Order: sequence, then structure tokens, then C-alpha cells
Amino acid sequence: MSDSDEKKGFEAFKQSRFFTFSKPYLDFIGKGTIYNLVYIVMTIINLLLPVIVIIQIINSGIFRLGAKFIIASILSMLVITFACWIGMQLWWNRRNQVTEVKDSEFIATPIISDIFRTFGEWIGTLIAIIGAGVGLIALIFLGRDMNFLFRLMNLSFLADFGWMVIFIGPVLGFFIIIISRFIAEQLRIFAAIANNTKDIAQKK
Repeated sequence: MSDSDEKKGFEAFKQSRFFTFSKPYLDFIGKGTIYNLVYIVMTIINLLLPVIVIIQIINSGIFRLGAKFIIASILSMLVITFACWIGMQLWWNRRNQVTEVKDSEFIATPIISDIFRTFGEWIGTLIAIIGAGVGLIALIFLGRDMNFLFRLMNLSFLADFGWMVIFIGPVLGFFIIIISRFIAEQLRIFAAIANNTKDIAQKK
């Protein structure tokens, strides 16, 4: 057998299923498609969170404490559902931005930057809406017992503010959004410099 035939045989062997069966997975992680999973998972989490909170509130027995607790709980669940619906839309819409940087040489940094920014915006939005909405409802219907409702939803850090959570929630959420965007922009600056430097070098 000639060297040419051996090379052809070796090339054919390399293209066999033994070497290529993992190609779909390698393409999946190599092209940045894997980052889409983060957005999809967070979208699903936002859909499940209201259900988890509702189950937790029902199992707590709060509906046996009287009419004011029933009304406050139902309205609070509506506020939480609304906040999570906004969060779901945020993650679902931002997933499209991943495709904008897939053709760049450096894709991990800008994508991680966007995930960090989106996560900060998500947390900030939830704290702002839930803090103000649930805080106002709890204050109106429960008065001094409003902190009980926050602790029931595992939001004890908001309960520590008392009735001031109505104002502190949006302010805290706003600063979380601003800070997360600032840090994310610094990461994107490094990625932009690296990509632009590469483009300039190729044009010379």
C-alpha cells in the first residue's frame, strides 16, 4: 500500500463515527450556544418561583389566621407573580443578545458580562417590585404583623426594614441594577478592546 493510500485511509478513519460522534456537543460548547442554557434556565426559574411561593404560603397555614391574612397573602402572591413575569421576559428577551457576539474571537467575556448585568437587573427588579408592592399590602392589611409575611416568603432581609421597605425596596433595587450594569460594562470594555485590537492587526 502506498503512502497516499495510507493517508487516505487514515483521513477516512478520522472522519468515522469513532472520532466524530461528539461533534454536535463540541459545536454546542464551541460556538457559544451553551450560554443560551443560562437564559432558558433562568426563564424557567421565573415561571416556577411564583408556584413555589404559593405552595409555601398555603402550607404555612396562614389562611387559617383570619381574613386579613388571607387577603394580604393573595394580593402578595399576585405581586410576586407579576414581578416574576417581568423577570421571565427580561431573561427571555436578553437571550437574543448572545447571538450578536458569537462570531467574535472573544465571546465568553461579553456573554458573561451580559449574564451578570441581566442577573443584577433581575434581582433589582424583584426587590423593587416585591419590596414596594408586598410591603404596601402588608402594611395596609397586617400593620405591625407585616414582617411575618416577609419572613414567610424567606425575605427576612426585607422584613428588617419594617414599613420603610416600601421605599427602601425600590431604592435598593435601583442601586443593584446600576452597580451590576457598571461592572458588566467594565467587562465588555476589555472584550471590545481585545476584539478591536485583533481586527486592526488583521487589516494591517
